[in-house]
Amino acid sequence: MTTALLALADGRVFRGESCGATGEAQGEVVFNTSMTGYQEILTDPSYRGQIVCMTYPLIGNYGINPEDVESRRPWVNGFIVKEACPYPSNWRGRIQIDDYMREQSIVGIQGIDTRALTRHLRDHGAQEGIISTEDLEPERLAERARARHGLVGRDLVSEVTAEQPYPWSEGRWELDRGYVSPPAPRFKVIAYDSGIKLNILRQLASLGCAVDVVPAQTPAAAVLERKPDGIFLANGPGDPAGVPYLVESVKELIGRAPIFGICLGNQILGLAFGGATYKLKFGHHGANHPVRDLLSGRVEITAQNHGFAVDPKSVARAGLEETHVNLNDGTSEGMRHQELPIFSVQYHPEASPGPHDAHYLFQRFIEMLEQAHGPRNTGL
Repeated sequence: MTTALLALADGRVFRGESCGATGEAQGEVVFNTSMTGYQEILTDPSYRGQIVCMTYPLIGNYGINPEDVESRRPWVNGFIVKEACPYPSNWRGRIQIDDYMREQSIVGIQGIDTRALTRHLRDHGAQEGIISTEDLEPERLAERARARHGLVGRDLVSEVTAEQPYPWSEGRWELDRGYVSPPAPRFKVIAYDSGIKLNILRQLASLGCAVDVVPAQTPAAAVLERKPDGIFLANGPGDPAGVPYLVESVKELIGRAPIFGICLGNQILGLAFGGATYKLKFGHHGANHPVRDLLSGRVEITAQNHGFAVDPKSVARAGLEETHVNLNDGTSEGMRHQELPIFSVQYHPEASPGPHDAHYLFQRFIEMLEQAHGPRNTGL
């Protein structure tokens, strides 16, 4: 096996073996607590700019298949596992994870103590790091990691967004049929692609939405020309403050149509209403985060992937109220406008990977569209 090093900006270095492609990977090192879902994590655009450490010790035991991708390609900058399973076993699996990472040019490292790395990041915070099979001098590698610019203020959305608008017409996955055609659409929804996951689009289409996906740089006027019944603000990577053009577009769309936002979409809404966002110490990345719905008192186990959060006090004066809170650290996980048909959550109700506790939020968006436009029972 080829030797690989992981060096963090604070000087901590881990020595292991190469996993996937050889070379170097640079980015912010974060940990993900999911036991499964590594394929969806690799292909989630929200991980652009980051090196992901999986806390579960054995990754790859059900292989990789062509159906569970969440975007057109992998986006992680690098991947860290305790052990990459060389002999996957699953009827849907087509390739082992090490081969997949090599084919997709994903540089990774295995054989390190991922528990020690996770505890270090938890105590000292997410930070820049480098995985290398080329530069094996620890001090020099750590110095190079220190010299890297972090995620704050960077526009990573422009790296993952679609180049052109496109329609979406695929529904949910069924065991005996695969991905099925959705029902006849009742509402036209414009979805801003700031790094949108495919399962979000499948959820919307399955509930009767004709979804047109537009690049993140699309002006509000161009969206309104399409005469949408509703607007969706997607997840995405990095600092929302680094995407001022999307914030400005959303400002102009407020009050023009119902709006539903997820993850980065929640943060963009907060900034559009004049609020503030801030960087979390090590972020929320996993499929087991408890969130309380303040409106119903119900506790959901949620999938999450974000490194920034909205300050709920900063948006209260704009008519927004907090609707969800994280039970681990008390951070805001959702908000709604007290008068306008606008709401958003910080976590991922579409799952993939993760629990389905929050699927009801997509139905809430449909009910909002019905209230605004009537039930509409004919295809568009």
